[in-house]
Amino acid sequence: MWVVLPVHKDIKVYIKKHELEQKFAKQVDLLERSIKHPSLNIELMEPKHLRLFSFRIDRKYRATFIFRSGNLIEILDANNHYR
Repeated sequence: MWVVLPVHKDIKVYIKKHELEQKFAKQVDLLERSIKHPSLNIELMEPKHLRLFSFRIDRKYRATFIFRSGNLIEILDANNHYR
């Protein structure tokens, strides 16, 4: 099981502004329970050596994250996937 660290205030503001609170919370819950859940659609981002990953919030938005030591995940950003 994974533990997602508290999300930075700026990310919370972005999520609220785009009315993604429920979708984001659902996906974070899935991330903590099963990193391989198909609806997360986790991707390793380029350049791969940086080990940055993203998961799907919905069809339009994704969140970027990294794995920290142990079983910790830090979400770094939430953004429009097509911009």
